Amino acid sequence: MPTFHAVLRIDHQTAEILQFDAEHVQAQKIKAHSHHTAYHGSTVRTEHEFFGEVCDALAGIAEILVTGSHKSIGDFRHYVDKHRPALAPQIVGWETVDQPTQAQLVALARQYFLKFDRMSGTPTPS
Repeated sequence: MPTFHAVLRIDHQTAEILQFDAEHVQAQKIKAHSHHTAYHGSTVRTEHEFFGEVCDALAGIAEILVTGSHKSIGDFRHYVDKHRPALAPQIVGWETVDQPTQAQLVALARQYFLKFDRMSGTPTPS
């Protein structure tokens, strides 16, 4: 399904990408895989692999709204800026949210993109 917009809800364990148009919503879920390392004793490797998988899944989507907790979107933003700068122009907004349902998330994104498209002068595809 070719789509113009997507909303990403991310935390440090899961990501949900909802691609949508006026009539359809397509959902994709990504889960982090645990790789505890003896040397680090941290989850840096796991987080980088997880964020990398999320970035790969977002490739080709024109406009993306990223949502989640303040900490998780901040960490994801840092990863994108440092490791995937080519994706940064596709991300048009960052919104802190709690735990919305899928329907609430799509409604939030549709409202956001309606305002964003009007402000940028971009026609919204129908």
